[in-house]
Amino acid sequence: MMRVLILILVMASAWCSAVGAVEVKYWDRLPLAVPLTVGQERVLMLDEDVRVGLPSAIASKLRVQSVGGTVYLRAAEALPPTRLQLQSVKSGDIILVDIEALEGSEVLEPVRIVAQVQAPDAQTEKDAAPVATPIPVVLTRYAAQNLYAPLRTVAPLPGVRRVPLSDSITFSTLLPTERVSIKALAAWRLGDYWVTAVKILNRGSGKVALDPRHLQATLYAATFQHADLGLAGTPEDTTVAYLVTRGGDLKHALLLPPPTPGAADHES
Repeated sequence: MMRVLILILVMASAWCSAVGAVEVKYWDRLPLAVPLTVGQERVLMLDEDVRVGLPSAIASKLRVQSVGGTVYLRAAEALPPTRLQLQSVKSGDIILVDIEALEGSEVLEPVRIVAQVQAPDAQTEKDAAPVATPIPVVLTRYAAQNLYAPLRTVAPLPGVRRVPLSDSITFSTLLPTERVSIKALAAWRLGDYWVTAVKILNRGSGKVALDPRHLQATLYAATFQHADLGLAGTPEDTTVAYLVTRGGDLKHALLLPPPTPGAADHES
């Protein structure tokens, strides 16, 4: 009897945890990805009332309700990647949300959107030592803002400077397992760290899952703007990677291309 009771309590605890799960996303001027499942309602929870702006092309395909700081989204059919604007009724500030609705049965948990870090209480602030944001994180954020955010909204970063790109840099060895083309867009330096933003374009017939561990280079850190690449020829076939190096630019971190087949060294 005791074993049965314990099993029931464990199952109930697991069920309550699953039901209460909430995905937290932090708004930091970069669009937030919120996938939808067709026919299922997904809830976005914010700290204030918002108006929802959406393209007229999907107005009849996406049911949107905004009540008391909570937004309810329900797609009637599959929707391509689309950007919504959540505008604060009080301040007018805007949060960008990228949705995409796909067929399926996956139940997606509610999303809580946090626009800013909550201030700690006085005791916590007194006891905790100040922690500086790591330079690679700051540099990556700065690069992403320069590429995706309006220039007037880019936060200044003391000490950072834009550096020229090398004309001779090649990326044939960076992601050799995938059929992609890679091009450097821009680079910045702060102290002993460089960040180079590169555009990655899918040339293959299938989707490409992006994993920093697959990059063949001596990198300090790597971040992708999107988790994967869509099929070649679609709007989702392109993304940007932010590659952080230390002690030198990206050119010196890339692996040398393999020798030309048939070439050999000869002793004289």
